[in-house]
Amino acid sequence: MQCINNGRFVAKPVFVASCAVQEVEILIYDFLVIGGGISGASAAYELADAGTVLLLEAEQTMGYHSTGRSAALFTRNYGGPVVRQVNKASESFFRSPPVAFCDRPLLSPRGALTVAMPEHQGKLDALLSMSEPGEEVCLIDPTDAVAMVPFLRPERISRAVYEANATDIDVANLHLGYLKGAKAQGAKTLTSQPVSALSYQSGAWRIQTKDDQFAAATIINAGGAWADKIGTMAGARSIGLVPKRRTAIIINGPNGLDYGAMPLVDFAGFGAYIKPDAGKLMASPGDATATDPHDAWADDMDIAVLADRIEQETTIEVTRIAHSWAGLRSFVADDVPVVGFDPDVSGFFWLAGQGGYGIMMAPALAVITADLCLNRSVADKTSLVEGLSPHRLR
Repeated sequence: MQCINNGRFVAKPVFVASCAVQEVEILIYDFLVIGGGISGASAAYELADAGTVLLLEAEQTMGYHSTGRSAALFTRNYGGPVVRQVNKASESFFRSPPVAFCDRPLLSPRGALTVAMPEHQGKLDALLSMSEPGEEVCLIDPTDAVAMVPFLRPERISRAVYEANATDIDVANLHLGYLKGAKAQGAKTLTSQPVSALSYQSGAWRIQTKDDQFAAATIINAGGAWADKIGTMAGARSIGLVPKRRTAIIINGPNGLDYGAMPLVDFAGFGAYIKPDAGKLMASPGDATATDPHDAWADDMDIAVLADRIEQETTIEVTRIAHSWAGLRSFVADDVPVVGFDPDVSGFFWLAGQGGYGIMMAPALAVITADLCLNRSVADKTSLVEGLSPHRLR
């Protein structure tokens, strides 16, 4: 049996073989965040100065899955209307992070070039329609596209658009800044703590892990691909979360090119892209293979198809793959994140379904999470909060 006593769970004495077991007190945290990726770390950071916070990560290192396998680009011209709103709201944090948050800029120039064959030209119209002052997406001549990225095959480009303001995100720096900042404000972080059971008793949550048990008034479910499983443990209805595998490889590009100044290249007809990465090239087929939550790995067939596509669209010969990996991006039916308290389960907050936008949306989603958990006014972003709410899925 348990009861609440001055902000703690108190396990009442029981008797086994006539021997009394002593009372055990468990501190009740104000907020327990499940998942140490970018979503969980940013939420812990935004909540830590307003209450006691515990961040639990199932793996041995924070951000082991999707966050640690991301090659993120920041652009406001990506995703549907709600996602673009969140991206816009995140921009000021990326460009001017808090003092002492990090020791180098979070963004660095990159640019994004999208090219298309005749049968895929229409796909560029959607990009051009997103152009706005300060975030221009411009139609450029195919010869200019080849000048930017000399390994492209001119005969494979009939139309091209360029977004100059797209920037690289220093994901490791961002994630570390959130973790360090959360701890500096008093948050506690633990790794190797997979949650095995959840129960709500006497107005507080009890959380069982492999090695320990914890208690909290509010759970923030930032479990990534595992978020629906965590919801099930809590007695919540599924949000229909589908993890999807995304493959990536590292290859050498042609010698003599300035990869630092080269933009990301997106092939509109196929979803594949190539991005300069520390003097080499990171490439992905843009795959989105539905799967169960697991420690994802690159599929040999996906790699082979990607290598063939690269050789068709560019002059690169893929003779060696220096590294390959895969990560999981998780989506609900409308491809919009799920952020808000569960409509049916007390004290259970969803921060899930970020899809392929999780890194660039993290600052704004973390602030919205803190606003809702701390009952701060969201009058200035009512429509955005409603667009993210789990209520829309019910």
